[in-house]
Amino acid sequence: MTQIHVVAGVIRDPRGRILLARRTEGRDLAGLWEFPGGKVEPGESSERALQRELHEELGIHASVGTPLICVPQQYPDKRLVLDVREVHAYEGTPKGLDGQALIWAPPHLLASYPMPPADRPVVAALRQPDRYLITPEPGASDDAAWLAALQHALAAGIQRVQLRARDCETGRWERLAASAAELCRDARAELLINGDIAMAARLDCGVHLRSTQLHDRECAPAIKQHASAGRVLAASCHATQDLVRAQELDCGFVVLGPVQATVTHADISGIGWDVFSRMREQVSLPIYALGGMRVDDIPAARNYGAQGIAAIRGLWV
Repeated sequence: MTQIHVVAGVIRDPRGRILLARRTEGRDLAGLWEFPGGKVEPGESSERALQRELHEELGIHASVGTPLICVPQQYPDKRLVLDVREVHAYEGTPKGLDGQALIWAPPHLLASYPMPPADRPVVAALRQPDRYLITPEPGASDDAAWLAALQHALAAGIQRVQLRARDCETGRWERLAASAAELCRDARAELLINGDIAMAARLDCGVHLRSTQLHDRECAPAIKQHASAGRVLAASCHATQDLVRAQELDCGFVVLGPVQATVTHADISGIGWDVFSRMREQVSLPIYALGGMRVDDIPAARNYGAQGIAAIRGLWV
């Protein structure tokens, strides 16, 4: 199968809107909107290719900045790697020199534009958090100390939280979860409950499905009801079939792993970044890398197509 390296740019105007180009008739995926760019020629760097493509397609001279995300994506007839860079500055006024329509899209409306599969994770990389905190078991620790640690993590910038407790007494966990939900609301952080769809409904927050729930027919009605209420749906994935099912259920994002061995499961080998990348290219979901991840791993995760990292120890400050 042919592999193609494509580079695209995130171009902003003074109002913070982002430039999208519409694929012209006669091309694959005609009519869909994408981040402008094009193919990298043999022997050409990504930076130089993006400068050339933006000059040829838009008539601008661009200053290419930092990498945003590199998305591997499989299509029926090819494997594509979409290498996305920030454009920090440019000279000239963008024009559709190839006859393509252009639009300046407000960031909060990017997801409403129909796009090729490889471009969808780019929108998530621009709009959603690059780290996903999974809370540790409360255990025998003081509840006030556990909540204080959560508040500290939120103050440090965590914006997406999964509450997870499998060994906590039910009444205690209900009280802790309610207090944690209040802390997340105050911090304007997105909250998801691991596995307990009924609790998520009571707290009016998202639910993070376990991988077994993805394929459990008995869970399907509750999952559908949760989604129809407009609440966030996410999932844990360990295999390609999990990712495909999560996409069928229209999950907002998933976690995939373990990528590396962890302290608590040192006997379980991680899948590694290459396998992560091959699984990532089967779907267009935002995917967090899970397993032995720390904040320093975010650039590597983005290079293999991840939204960022999901972690307990690496994010529980």
